[in-house]
Amino acid sequence: MTNVQRTNGMAGYLRKVFSMMFGAVGITAVAAYLTIWGGGLQYLFNASGTGFSVLYYVLLFGGLAFSIWAQVRAFSMKPAVAAVMLMIYAAIIGITMTPLIAVSLAVHPAAILYSFVLAAVMFACMALFGYKTIKDLSFMGIFLMMGMIGLILIGMASIIWPLGDTFATIVCFAGLLIFALFTAYDMQNLKNAYNMLANDENSKNQLAVLGALHLYISFIAMFQYLLSLFNRN
Repeated sequence: MTNVQRTNGMAGYLRKVFSMMFGAVGITAVAAYLTIWGGGLQYLFNASGTGFSVLYYVLLFGGLAFSIWAQVRAFSMKPAVAAVMLMIYAAIIGITMTPLIAVSLAVHPAAILYSFVLAAVMFACMALFGYKTIKDLSFMGIFLMMGMIGLILIGMASIIWPLGDTFATIVCFAGLLIFALFTAYDMQNLKNAYNMLANDENSKNQLAVLGALHLYISFIAMFQYLLSLFNRN
């Protein structure tokens, strides 16, 4: 394969990754809109309105389990099936995000736009860095994974013991840093994996869906942490 062919192939591969990723972001936005303005938000809270309903937790933890399962099975399913699962996961995330978005609509509607723009800028910068840097970022993998697990555990613990304002703010900034670095890390991995797969087109297509999922999670996480910070302010 010539350098020109490799460059064109990489460009097409990345277009596929980002098309699926931003398609998933669009589905998340539509799902959130339909949930809020379609009256579905009420089903995410309990009868007294003081906490979340069983349905909300089923969607929240079900979505987490679904994403883990999809990543484990990514290379054993057809790319088209994996892409459909990505879109289903994006819809679930859109529904579970609606309480956070509803709070923002009530106290600071412009924060949604600010958070989206800032998340997009951060994502673009870190993705470009991950693609262009010659420094091997693989050493960050274990630390980022540990950080993400820590964030998940803190989120689960906060269901029982609500976080104080100061600690919650620190968690938001930590989450922003972790998923910004995850963006660069995943982008470099996608680039390296493409070069290693050579002419295995099926594996490249499977990798494209998996990469889109990883980048989608990082973008949505940064958006949520930014929106939480704006809501607190």
